[in-house]
Amino acid sequence: MKTLRLPAVLAAVVLIATACSSEGGDTGSGSYPRNETLYTTGTAWNPPTNWNPIMRGQYAVGTFGLAYEPLFHYDAEANEYVHWLAESDEWPDENTHVITLREGMTWTDGEAIDAEDVVATIELGQMDVSYSNIWDYIEGVEATGEREVTVTFSDSRPQEWMNWAFNNPIVPEHIWADKGQAELTDDPNNDPVGSGPYAYETHADDRMVWKRNDEWWGTEALDLEMKPTYIVDVVNASNEVTMNMLSNGEVDVSNNFLPGIEKSLDGERLTSFYDGPPYMQSANTAWLVVNHDHPVLGDAEFRQALAHSIDLNQIISGPYSDLVDGANPTGLLPQWDAYIDQELVEEEGFSYNADEAVAILEEAGYLDEDGDGYVESPDGEPINLTLEVPGGWSDWEEAARVISENAQEVGINIGTDFPDEGLLTDNRNSGEFDLVINNERQLSNTPWSYYDYLFQMPVRDTQTTANFGRYENEEVWDLVQQLAAVPADDVEGAAEITSQIQEIQLAELPAIPLWYNGLWSQQSNSVWTNWPSEQGTPGYATMWDGWFELGAIRTLAEIELAE
Repeated sequence: MKTLRLPAVLAAVVLIATACSSEGGDTGSGSYPRNETLYTTGTAWNPPTNWNPIMRGQYAVGTFGLAYEPLFHYDAEANEYVHWLAESDEWPDENTHVITLREGMTWTDGEAIDAEDVVATIELGQMDVSYSNIWDYIEGVEATGEREVTVTFSDSRPQEWMNWAFNNPIVPEHIWADKGQAELTDDPNNDPVGSGPYAYETHADDRMVWKRNDEWWGTEALDLEMKPTYIVDVVNASNEVTMNMLSNGEVDVSNNFLPGIEKSLDGERLTSFYDGPPYMQSANTAWLVVNHDHPVLGDAEFRQALAHSIDLNQIISGPYSDLVDGANPTGLLPQWDAYIDQELVEEEGFSYNADEAVAILEEAGYLDEDGDGYVESPDGEPINLTLEVPGGWSDWEEAARVISENAQEVGINIGTDFPDEGLLTDNRNSGEFDLVINNERQLSNTPWSYYDYLFQMPVRDTQTTANFGRYENEEVWDLVQQLAAVPADDVEGAAEITSQIQEIQLAELPAIPLWYNGLWSQQSNSVWTNWPSEQGTPGYATMWDGWFELGAIRTLAEIELAE
């Protein structure tokens, strides 16, 4: 899940603003009563064409969360797992996890949900899918009862395993177990059979429509009654269209980054989670990823100088108008505060200090010998670096310009480039870049997920999900493996290891944490109210695709119709 942008795409979608009147919205396939329909927008950039939950990140908004569900949810504020499809679980020993499913659950085609569905989903990981890595440490999985699943591990990694268990959908065995590789990853799954509170209704080029599943097991088991009958997720058009729809009450939730939204958040008509800056909860960290194969960027002293050169306050108050917070030097999100060694950060953490940046460069032998205003390498080679972010991502473009200007002020020659996102992704994955900004990993059940992102080894020719900077350090990767093996509820034990990781991280700065991207969410009170907020209503994450398993599904049970 990436931070959301608003390039001008799908010009025809401008017609959306007139399609969601207070009398009912025409989806292209029918009209829905406004007082039964929740309109959302912000995470879809193209027409919905895929409902395959195995194709992580490529499916239509709501496929995972509304239609397909995981074994567990996770409450990041309380640091607790929430049993979901699983009714209970236990670890009889460190290499065995026994999970018992709830009784009486059914798929939307009427078939019972049982242990074989979980077994089949896990075994699909033996094929080439996004979670194949779980078989690096799973020894076997079997149904040891109609509702009981036993997973055994060759290498106990409860932090890593529970990250999978709350973050991946269970699929029906009777539909998925016999699929071959091509079907598994290429089939769009046009008729999704899920377990969740909503089922596929219809779609059009400009929207995805879900209808409430009135047979959903969670209504009784969790005492969660979904309030909207329909959820209509609208494909993005432009900032102007989205802002107008939100202001007019034609969209109830906008998950876009909307420049200037802070001027309209009045706490009554339009709201967000906080009444003041940063308005949004923190969702992920934006990192300045450096290519360690570059002769200069591979030098920790140069990276330290670069980190000290960046004036984050210029970015926070400039492009973001205080809609984000600066990141902790460890990069860990505020919800992971218990895992941050504060004394170590105080002693070894970096902050903006241009004079310190210059001093570090000089000490390491980076000097401006030719008088052009920019330092050369200790070998006398000119340094010409490029920071790339996707074209059209206006906030990141402006942030990149600030970073470039800050670096140039201390003698580091960094230019900017804004290529097409697809091209940038290909170049980033193949290591053909100098610097990029990236925020691939979100808040999760464990900081292991961030350290896996930063330090994952071995480095491959193509890095598709982690360690885009190609940093190689066996010592810290071993610590990440140790962290994976800590019992999932042992915060103190995990913190002991994260402290050791941070000692290396703060010295090496394999990637430079910049700011916390917001859980962009602006809500209109015109039709629906009682949105999650810091005051009064529950403090879980608000509705955003990809965060249903982090508590956001409860938004749909808590909201109320406006009077």
